[in-house]
Amino acid sequence: MAVVTLTLYLVVINGAPLLARRLCGPHFGWPLDAHCVMPDGQRLLGESKTWRGLLAGILAGMLGGPLVGLTWTQGGLFGLVSLLGDALTSFLKRRFGWPPHHQAPVLDQSLEVLLPLWLYHETLNVNAWHMMTILAAFFLINHWLSPWLYRIGIRLRPW
Repeated sequence: MAVVTLTLYLVVINGAPLLARRLCGPHFGWPLDAHCVMPDGQRLLGESKTWRGLLAGILAGMLGGPLVGLTWTQGGLFGLVSLLGDALTSFLKRRFGWPPHHQAPVLDQSLEVLLPLWLYHETLNVNAWHMMTILAAFFLINHWLSPWLYRIGIRLRPW
């Protein structure tokens, strides 16, 4: 039960920025990296990592936290760490020289799933086996949902 609940919790947290973009349009879409360009000529994070998305993920984490055994504050931090994991993945992909929105299966999902689970593994009573199971389930759900969310206009790309 905990594996299913935590997987869905992570799906909601990481889906919140997509929904916020859809609801707000271009409003509040300020990039987290403030358009900072690194010495390699690439943006630090890119256009798709926004303050709007980060706040949406934190709010989703806060609201869902009590449903998985976290306080509101812990849930907000869980959401923050998950989205910072996603931003770190974007940072790494840019340093590898990969183009914006380059698909990197499993890498794209790993940090946003594993970092918050590791942070709260004792509170949530999850071990490495649970974390790997949640990561696999999250990957499969993301792989299945993304094309559908693209077709209905929530995602900008089918992956």
